[in-house]
Amino acid sequence: MCRHLGWLGEPVSIASLVLDPPSGLRVQSYAPRRQKHGLMNADGWGAGFFDLGGQERRWRSASPLWGDVSFASVAPVLRSGCVVAAVRSATVGMPLEASASAPFSDGSWLLSHNGVVDRGVLPVSRTAESTVDSAMLAALIFERGLDHLADTVVEVGSADPSARLNILAANGSRLLATTWGDTLSVLRRDDGVVVASEPYDDHPDWQDIPDRHLVDVSAGQVSLTPLKGSS
Repeated sequence: MCRHLGWLGEPVSIASLVLDPPSGLRVQSYAPRRQKHGLMNADGWGAGFFDLGGQERRWRSASPLWGDVSFASVAPVLRSGCVVAAVRSATVGMPLEASASAPFSDGSWLLSHNGVVDRGVLPVSRTAESTVDSAMLAALIFERGLDHLADTVVEVGSADPSARLNILAANGSRLLATTWGDTLSVLRRDDGVVVASEPYDDHPDWQDIPDRHLVDVSAGQVSLTPLKGSS
């Protein structure tokens, strides 16, 4: 299980999204407020963003976010209009390595998986960045294409009824997310949109997203679509 966050809007510092909020990802790494499975997210972290030239960049680690002083010193000056960041709670038996931490990438999209899935229902992929379930799922989603994210999540969820499949993905101009077994909230700000596993503060404008929905953010607009099989 993990906690993740996405941003699409005007360029802001990575620190303002991940480190500075009172209940941001740094705090969620040791004291999440809405996490249903697991108590901490101390098994790694990752921050991915698109620079001002549109190039995808990533910084990932297998260490707890709360203790990374190097990232804390640099994050205030890293600015982007599109960010995907996550803190990781590893599934039992999964390796602890930087390559197992989200966000994963195919060179165009950054993707995080908050949940768990039986690797036996996922095809073996030579492009997966790690042997962990999240990396294998990311490879499948990249192969199918993000335009088919909803169908891929429904297919995997049908193959593994116990799976939790909250996905968050961005390509610089579009932010997609799914709810499937865990929490997700959206905050519309004047300068952009935040999509996160849980609110990073107590602002009253946070909107909780119902389970089994697709969230699509682009051009400042947010749309919600029920996934197949949802009421």
